[in-house]
Amino acid sequence: MSFLKEIQRRRTFGIISHPDAGKTTLTEKLLLFGGAIQEAGAVKNNKIKKGATSDFMEIERQRGISVATSVLAFNYKDKKINILDTPGHKDFAEDTFRTLTAVDSVIVVIDVAKGVEEQTEKLVEVCRMRSIPMIVFINKLDREGKDAFDLMDEVEQKLGLTVTPLSFPIGMGYDFQGIYNIWEQNINLFSGDSRKNIEDTIAFSDINSPELEKIIGEKPAVKLRDELELISEVYPAFDRQSYLDGTLQPVFFGSALNNFGVRELLDCFVEIAPTPRPKESETRLVKPEEEKMTGFVFKIHANMDPKHRDRLAFVKIVSGTFERNKPYTHVRLNKNLKFSSPNAFFAEKKEIVDISYPGDIVGLHDTGNFKIGDTLTEGELMSFKGIPSFSPEHFRYINNADPLKAKQLDKGVDQLMDEGVAQLFTLEMNNRKVIGTVGALQYEVIQYRLEHEYGAKCSYENFPVHKACWVKPTDPKSEEFKEFKRIKQKFLAHDKYGQLVFLADSEFTIQMTQSKFPNVKLYFTSEFD
Repeated sequence: MSFLKEIQRRRTFGIISHPDAGKTTLTEKLLLFGGAIQEAGAVKNNKIKKGATSDFMEIERQRGISVATSVLAFNYKDKKINILDTPGHKDFAEDTFRTLTAVDSVIVVIDVAKGVEEQTEKLVEVCRMRSIPMIVFINKLDREGKDAFDLMDEVEQKLGLTVTPLSFPIGMGYDFQGIYNIWEQNINLFSGDSRKNIEDTIAFSDINSPELEKIIGEKPAVKLRDELELISEVYPAFDRQSYLDGTLQPVFFGSALNNFGVRELLDCFVEIAPTPRPKESETRLVKPEEEKMTGFVFKIHANMDPKHRDRLAFVKIVSGTFERNKPYTHVRLNKNLKFSSPNAFFAEKKEIVDISYPGDIVGLHDTGNFKIGDTLTEGELMSFKGIPSFSPEHFRYINNADPLKAKQLDKGVDQLMDEGVAQLFTLEMNNRKVIGTVGALQYEVIQYRLEHEYGAKCSYENFPVHKACWVKPTDPKSEEFKEFKRIKQKFLAHDKYGQLVFLADSEFTIQMTQSKFPNVKLYFTSEFD
């Protein structure tokens, strides 16, 4: 198959949602349709010890949440589909933001009863900033929830989207009978039996046919016709280009747990979703069909296999083909590296691949060469941009709880920070280490992983910081900057990359500092550079 055909076959997307909206369940059902797994593990059901295919860390199993982003790939209808499963939990938002730099489109999952929740708002905002095409999947229709039209209004208002339904529920909750597929013009009836792999679909070219009454009953039939008429009057017709530009978002309804409405979503998705998109680097726009390979690291995962201390760098291929054993330039270090066993993924299963195409995610075994945001090329010196570090919300001193294991602790902290689990700040004054995280749950994860993966114990103590501000003086030699450093010395630290950071204790302090030292600029994000 030709190189261009391979690019056309690829669909790389992420699924985002608020925790518990059913994202992991939807991921599993997509894999089920792709024939990648035979049986879905009930994600929250502790009777099944297997756990969901895509949640593979012990802490995730205990809490029933997805912590680490995993990559799942499968073939469906001659398309190669790569799903990047992102943690929904807000404490892991930074990992999710970074994953969004590697996807070409997104499916947003919304719970029918809870509607749009705050985590969804934040993530959708990031997608809108980048004009990422989005499809909305409204989940859990077999439960009592909000009215379908009200939900679509809420999605438009809270998320700032323009929606058009491509499927529509017949009844809801207790009265839920099935889905009318607007995209394919057929009806899919609900049996409530989640073990059924693929449901019977009744094709309806004419919604006014009296057959409808026989199938769903008189009242529901009248209601469905009225609703479909309303849809055609109120919502714009689906237009693929508007969807690809990020200005129109199709909506599907279903129940992932009961395997309902998922096939409709997938069938439409493989037809309309974008193939791998070009990506902006600091010097130029890189297109997927270029011959020369480029790619960037968006995630690093240590100890995927606790038996072997390995780190895996996840690389999104942007252009060209990535070949096994071929040397590529690591731009930041300006040195050539070869990879003898690049991995493709299927949740916990990895296999070595000889060749990967734009849109694919490759896992590279890493001995410490990679940081998040690194670029690989065939010699061209350029870097992809847009993988920032955000100011953490929580800060704590990290102390060694076992003096004999100082080395293990340092190594563990170092590797976990490379993964982007949290950020490490070293105070200038006394070299004490401060860990900053987006969410408090991260501290538990760090403590757990240090102990189980590195044999090191740590304890924390509170450090009252409001925000981390990256410091960029207009003139590093100026008196003003020297004065700033003298007065603020207690609160100055360096991040992992050696950049100067001011740890401010309140919003007021930040304002006062900015007005007193106008030529010392403070930033709340750092582009990794």
